[in-house]
Amino acid sequence: MKKVKTKLMDAAAFERTLTRLAHQIMERHQQLDQVAIIGVQTRGEPLGRRIGDLIQKHGHRSIKFGTVDVTFHRDDFRTHLPSPQVGPTQIPFAVDDLHIILVDDVLYTGRTVRAAINSIMDFGRPASIELAVLVDRGHRELPIQADYLGINHPTSINEHIHVHVTEVDGIDEVLLLEYDT
Repeated sequence: MKKVKTKLMDAAAFERTLTRLAHQIMERHQQLDQVAIIGVQTRGEPLGRRIGDLIQKHGHRSIKFGTVDVTFHRDDFRTHLPSPQVGPTQIPFAVDDLHIILVDDVLYTGRTVRAAINSIMDFGRPASIELAVLVDRGHRELPIQADYLGINHPTSINEHIHVHVTEVDGIDEVLLLEYDT
């Protein structure tokens, strides 16, 4: 059984964090016409859309946006996903020579990011792929780190970070859950 241990981010902190991530991306990339955002299904998609909208709100034209479903690129596809929920991968632009900002909600082992990178590479060869995540919870199994990070919150093995987004869950918040042992 799991219970909420603490709220790491409320709606106001959530919005401030997305705004900060958008500003960091704008500071690093002066030529935003060469940048595309790709959100990882499920919650990385609305986070990526919001970051793109914030960049556009600050006077930049719209940024190319796509989504990626990593289900079939996961290394645990057959062992840990008995009945996977597959979503669409929609990348409606050529990725060649673009700077891709991959957006996800939580960075954990790094395996989802690896799968997302593999999926993107099926579409071509980007100039670069950078990672933006809302929360890094630690426990990396692959040498992957975020280029743009909301918060770093190391967890114990019996804790879990759950990100709620309005578009999927009806509320913006980040919760630290604890499983009974």
